[in-house]
Amino acid sequence: MAVESPFIVADVIEVSEFPEVAQQYKVLSVPKVVVNEQVSFEGALPEAGFLDKVLEATRGTTPR
Repeated sequence: MAVESPFIVADVIEVSEFPEVAQQYKVLSVPKVVVNEQVSFEGALPEAGFLDKVLEATRGTTPR
């Protein structure tokens, strides 16, 4: 999604190199995805499930 839209930013963090980030986000397994600091999930999801999580995190927000 980040490749397709300038409104989406994606960061990948190697938690073994940044344990403080792993602790902050309570990473117990990878992949762990955090969307807008509101919604998170661990493990792989099908594209439709991933999109549902993104939409869940954007509810109640206003576009810039």
